[in-house]
Amino acid sequence: MQRFFLRPLPDALRAELVRNTGALLAHCRGAGMPIAYTAQPGDMTPEQRGLLADFWGQGMRAGRADREIVEPLAPAEDDWVFTKWRYSAFFKSDLLERMRRHGRDQLVVCGVYAHVGVLTSALEAYTHDIQPFLVADAVADFSEDDHRRTLDHASRTCAVVLTTKEALG
Repeated sequence: MQRFFLRPLPDALRAELVRNTGALLAHCRGAGMPIAYTAQPGDMTPEQRGLLADFWGQGMRAGRADREIVEPLAPAEDDWVFTKWRYSAFFKSDLLERMRRHGRDQLVVCGVYAHVGVLTSALEAYTHDIQPFLVADAVADFSEDDHRRTLDHASRTCAVVLTTKEALG
């Protein structure tokens, strides 16, 4: 999770989000599962940013203070890291192809913001017959209402919604 997107969250929520995501990462790495990251590049040109600028302005800068993935969650050498150009993790990336090549048909989704990139990525995974698991306490949003509505919508349309504790079994 990039600092730029975590910055607006309250400290307690940010800490819980990072802690839960870290627990999931450790479990998945220990089980030999591939880990995929998406990260915006920062300093996108107007052409690269497209309609995102209409809703979100110029976006993050390319400096470390914005782009860095927080240390407890930083990618390992063998992790998959994709540039995120739009809401979906699949847009202009080879995430789908890489998952297919590695025989993967399930995706655990964590991150911010739940009602935007998280939900869009889960919906697109589902569209490609990849079963998404949306971890309720490893995603966050601008408001509790946005968070709750996203979890409800995802559970009714495209994803298994569960907690970190449930995911860790």
